[in-house]
Amino acid sequence: MKLEYGGYDMTGQIERTSILVVGGGPAGATAANDLASRGHDVVLLDRAGRIKPCGGAIPPRAIEDFDIPAEQICARIRSARMIAPSDKGVDMPIENGFVGMVDREHFDEWLRVRATKNGATRVTGTFDGITRNADGTVDVSYKDSGGQSRTITASMVIGADGAKSKVLKTAMPKVKPAPYVFAYHEIVDVPEAINDNAAYMANRCDVYYQGKLSPDFYAWVFPHGKTASIGVGSAKKGFSLRGAVADLRRNTGLDDMPLVRHEGAPIPMKPIKRWDDGKNVIVIGDAAGCVAPASGEGIYYAMACGRMGAEAVELALQTGDAKHLASARKAFLKEHGKVFWVLGILQYFWYGGDRRRERFVKICEDKDVQRLTWESYMHKRLVKREPMAHVRVFFKDMGHLLGLART
Repeated sequence: MKLEYGGYDMTGQIERTSILVVGGGPAGATAANDLASRGHDVVLLDRAGRIKPCGGAIPPRAIEDFDIPAEQICARIRSARMIAPSDKGVDMPIENGFVGMVDREHFDEWLRVRATKNGATRVTGTFDGITRNADGTVDVSYKDSGGQSRTITASMVIGADGAKSKVLKTAMPKVKPAPYVFAYHEIVDVPEAINDNAAYMANRCDVYYQGKLSPDFYAWVFPHGKTASIGVGSAKKGFSLRGAVADLRRNTGLDDMPLVRHEGAPIPMKPIKRWDDGKNVIVIGDAAGCVAPASGEGIYYAMACGRMGAEAVELALQTGDAKHLASARKAFLKEHGKVFWVLGILQYFWYGGDRRRERFVKICEDKDVQRLTWESYMHKRLVKREPMAHVRVFFKDMGHLLGLART
């Protein structure tokens, strides 16, 4: 059932809407912006003060696909350095491209503001639960910024509320959430005086594959212009993420840099089996598990997932047939499923101990690996035009995995 748009009570609080988006990160804000831009009545419910820990990397395709202005790019990365357990570093220069860096504190807010400028109504509050109505709509309860309980009735609900999604748990309790690593990072001020030395460069991302910093994932130092993100991820219970970041700051000469802020949050590692309830609720972004395995890259995939989720919701509303909600997951996996599968295998094999990590970093010296990696990253698809390069990489990869290649 489609509601009358823009319903308010006597106090000016929104009572009803066509589409309610819960969560204003890249996925939710993109979905809200796309739907509002096409004339739908959209409410974006987001809690205040939330900033996700994130290295902030986005590929050129994200900048193009989602019209991200140059002022949101706080740094342009021209190479990455992969650091092995032995502290050996391998530089991977980016040919004919770059990695854009954004600061999530400013980037996410810009996305939310853009959505409101294009017609979405923004509400600050914390999601509580969902109650289904006889007419096919749902009542979404939330607490506003003053702690008061409120309710919005909606025809469709889009859950973009993170890896531990309450929307998913409430609306689809039988759907298993995605496995995740927990990430923690610190944003620090970086004076120009330390830029471009051996330990830190303003146009280079450093990725540490060392068990002492992360037993099952990786640690990073990513430049953000005048600041830097220093972080680590791990799924191992009891492992001290803060301690690992402190060690990394000390080892890179960034321990005395002023702390701007710090954040921690779970990062999903695999798309979940079902994204919708077959009625009027769909989850997207981290809630749907749309973060790339191995790399932990999430911003582009969250925005792509948000766009596909918006298209599915629009089709379901237009036709009155909720089966179209399932098209979002199908479209996402059709475009990105192979990449996620390859990255999942990479993480399984190469993150299993420091001996394997050492060999993995050694593989990164290979020019075929570097070229295929960056082309796949920047364009978000596996490179198909160089079959022999893939064959060479496969045999080199197997040689290192089996211990037949020199490190």
